[in-house]
Amino acid sequence: MLRAVWNGRVIAEAPRTVIVEGNHYFPPESLDRRYIRASKSRSLCFWKGVAHYYSLEVDGRTNPNAAWYYPKPSPLARKIKDHVAFWQGVRVEGTPEPDRPADGGT
Repeated sequence: MLRAVWNGRVIAEAPRTVIVEGNHYFPPESLDRRYIRASKSRSLCFWKGVAHYYSLEVDGRTNPNAAWYYPKPSPLARKIKDHVAFWQGVRVEGTPEPDRPADGGT
């Protein structure tokens, strides 16, 4: 299991992430929304598209624009649509779980 941790709290947790340019992109359903606040910040990546940001709020502390995601990525980056990556002191810990066969495996 992989976890994104900041200020002693697990912000996101997932069995696997999508790794692009060394960043772990967590699926949107893995986020603990209690700590996530929408930001008005945006940036442009020449090949992924326009990134939108979240700030984190944990126990009275704020980490502005510490997470980003691509709601409408370019076709080249479609696998990270709405997935969230972190920086600015957010640690990614743990080990990804192995993929399981679709038929349940034997």
